[in-house]
Amino acid sequence: MNTRTTPLPLRARRRRRVVITAIAFAAAVILAIAVQQSLSVAFADATHSDPSPASTPVPTGDITGSVIAPSEADGVIRDDDKPTVFEVDRVAVGNLDPALLEALQRAASDAERDGVTFRVNSGWRSPALQERMLQDAIVQYGSENEARRWVATPETSEHVTGGAVDLGPWSALDWLAQRGSRYGLCQIYANESWHYELRPEAVDDGCPEMLADPTADPRTKR
Repeated sequence: MNTRTTPLPLRARRRRRVVITAIAFAAAVILAIAVQQSLSVAFADATHSDPSPASTPVPTGDITGSVIAPSEADGVIRDDDKPTVFEVDRVAVGNLDPALLEALQRAASDAERDGVTFRVNSGWRSPALQERMLQDAIVQYGSENEARRWVATPETSEHVTGGAVDLGPWSALDWLAQRGSRYGLCQIYANESWHYELRPEAVDDGCPEMLADPTADPRTKR
């Protein structure tokens, strides 16, 4: 009995190679889209999320926590659970620099009388969370240079030291734009209307001129 198989015609073999190549290409595209969507979701969670207590800021340098999956203990604040500046049991709030936190609470108390509530979008962050946000920003913006216009490194971020806070909603930002200097609270970067730091001298002299973005800040070069 002859068991020898008959080779496929040349045209059939070519057609099969084309089909296999198309399937492989489609699979690669689907995988790339899935990875990109996963990173985008992770970046959104990391940018808007929060934690539980502690009063001493974690020092910069060492990467603590999980870079892969930062948690509330790293300072993550989620969109549906943004604390006020009085919720010091949340790590992102409680780990802020005490002088900055005191100024925020004084300003927030006065703003409440005008019907405005301060919400913390991001406060203190662990080095792990900062690194994760930087890596996700590189994916989002396509290069490290562009990403660093929005997210500093763990070694240079004022969020990691507890010296910076990102606030909302827009009503709070409008209130602070008009009155923040009275409390020493200043917007530092022109491209980040939500990023505030403490400048005590602003009470008498007004806030300093804003920098274009974090890459223009000498502190990010250290």
